[in-house]
Amino acid sequence: MADPSSYRPRRGEIPDSPGVYRFRDEHRRVIYVGKAKSLRQRLANYFQDLAGLHPRTRSMVTTAASVEWTVVSTEVEALQLEYSWIKEYDPRFNVKYRDDKSYPYLAVTMNEEYPRVQVMRGHKKKGVRYFGPYAHAWAIRDTVDLMLRVFPVRTCSAGVFKNAARTGRPCLLGYIGKCSAPCVERISAEDHRELAEEFCDFMAGRTGTYLRRLERQMAQAAEDMEYERAARLRDDIGALKKAMEKNAVVLADATDADLIAVAEDELEAAVQIFHVRGGRVRGQRGWVTDKVEEITTGALVEHALQQLYGEETGDAVPREVLVPALPDPVEPVQEWLTGRRGANVSLRVPQRGDKKALMETVQRNAQQALVLHKTKRASDLTTRSRALEEISDALGLDSAPLRIECYDISHLQGDDVVASMVVFEDGLARKSEYRRFQIKGFAGQDDVRSMHEVITRRFRRYLAEKERTGEWADGEEPGAAEAGPDGTVTGTDGAGLAEPPASTLTEDDGRPKRFAYPPQLVVVDGGAPQVAAAQRALDELGIDDIAVCGLAKRLEEVWLPGDDDPVVLPRTSEGLYLLQRIRDEAHRFAITYQRAKRAKRFRSSPLDDVPGLGDTRKQALIKHFGSLKRLRSATIEQICDVPGIGRKTAEVIVAALAQAVPGGPAVNTATGEIMDDTEEPGQQTGSPGEPVSTGAPDERRGQER
Repeated sequence: MADPSSYRPRRGEIPDSPGVYRFRDEHRRVIYVGKAKSLRQRLANYFQDLAGLHPRTRSMVTTAASVEWTVVSTEVEALQLEYSWIKEYDPRFNVKYRDDKSYPYLAVTMNEEYPRVQVMRGHKKKGVRYFGPYAHAWAIRDTVDLMLRVFPVRTCSAGVFKNAARTGRPCLLGYIGKCSAPCVERISAEDHRELAEEFCDFMAGRTGTYLRRLERQMAQAAEDMEYERAARLRDDIGALKKAMEKNAVVLADATDADLIAVAEDELEAAVQIFHVRGGRVRGQRGWVTDKVEEITTGALVEHALQQLYGEETGDAVPREVLVPALPDPVEPVQEWLTGRRGANVSLRVPQRGDKKALMETVQRNAQQALVLHKTKRASDLTTRSRALEEISDALGLDSAPLRIECYDISHLQGDDVVASMVVFEDGLARKSEYRRFQIKGFAGQDDVRSMHEVITRRFRRYLAEKERTGEWADGEEPGAAEAGPDGTVTGTDGAGLAEPPASTLTEDDGRPKRFAYPPQLVVVDGGAPQVAAAQRALDELGIDDIAVCGLAKRLEEVWLPGDDDPVVLPRTSEGLYLLQRIRDEAHRFAITYQRAKRAKRFRSSPLDDVPGLGDTRKQALIKHFGSLKRLRSATIEQICDVPGIGRKTAEVIVAALAQAVPGGPAVNTATGEIMDDTEEPGQQTGSPGEPVSTGAPDERRGQER
């Protein structure tokens, strides 16, 4: 591990001008390439205190052994040189997008004497017209099969073409009318090239003129009583329309644009691109990349643009590129795109209308691609086994942890403090074993104390279940949403489902056994303090056969009890990926429960404490009096006038409202609007069912965890 100060350039050596810099390791391999508007200011950021650097940046500067730079005239030149060097050196610390050369294109070889329609991959060649890319080669072949009926362009290879010319017999497509057979001179080279030009025009979106021409020819043939020719033209029109239906119109103004969307988490990012030509989606591509450097969404977009258009020129770069976030600064990137196209290119974020709606569709595709990528990775048995083995080796366990439990604490500035327990068995989520807790031992915000309480309660119940051989405590019933005095909630999937599935029933009495199975590993969301609290709870209960570790989210480090230094798993480790997935699931489950509790508290009303008063009669009361304030001032006789409310119930309502202390001004939690003084918590204003809260507007969402 190198000390960055050992190769830090001396003061004044670095120029204050645009340029591109390269970090090299001790073997002179380039490990990172970057560009800067000011080399002096940018490189100074790498040579500050290591504790202030992002973990990935710190890893890069300690791996490097030297830095060098090249001065250029403009930021656009820096962008071009950065792209060239990334392609040349393939630096390990740069964002790496999977090369999209594997995506198939529909290509027309206009550089040949007899142009050929074919599926092509790899580098684009000069003189070849490309359409796409397509997700699958069969999608191209389906389109071509429909188009060849109207545009019988050559599709055979050079060998087949020469053999047909030598024998004087065309291939099968020539006999069935799906090739004009230039090999046997049924059509001249000039006419065949014109046919290929029409094919390209149609694929490029200029469809209306050609269809209208065919319709006129069909009508004329019918008028001349050439019915067979008219029927053939009718079928040709149908084939073209069917080919067009494969690409529905998404933008009515015949726009040529590329839409780029990014879905990301802390370690990976999925990029999706829709290619719209003539208002129709002509192609789609996407990839998933590892985020090996600290990077913003705008920077991810910039790298995607370099990948897409770094080797493109002319019409291959569209007039409009729509992105979720603009690079910073945006001017050099836009100027670079304009230079690649040879005409002005608009780079912007769509704000409204059809383009924004289409961008949302692309964004959903990116999200699904990221989820699918993670699902495939998680569902592979070999990968899961390797992940468990890596965790076992890293933590020094005797065997692979086949059952892992993870705990997370969630609260909103100390209010509604809850905890979650998620269970993974053999690397897969076991949602029927999930548990939720309310922190009841104290009030306020103390994650360490909360973790100690939760671990204590969970394993105290485990010991009790073990002692009773799985029997239920007296008075408890299976499937209860609020379990006993310890505040445990047996919800299984975050949606309030409490009825356990059949897979959790015992063989003897058919009753669920909660907390009956111990894990081999307990994971807590946090660092050394949370780990120490969990281990202390187990020690106090006399449990010494369960391993404990913590995963600190900021640095993705694994902490063990009593260790001063964390265990650092390689970022490509399947074991680290599994721990992160378990931790993220625990966080999701906890925050879902915490938000549900907060929403329930915000919707609370003094009428909730009236026994026997359901939602229907509460709504009838509010509708009759107009507000809770007017209801509070009403007499028993006036309340009895409400349908369904008897005198005894009215007396209970009056007593409950008299005991309730009026809160502060009512707040609409949907809009943050403070209600009129005549309105009070519990009443419904505006649209029916709109929640009303007595607390302050929820301005603390960003501080919840």
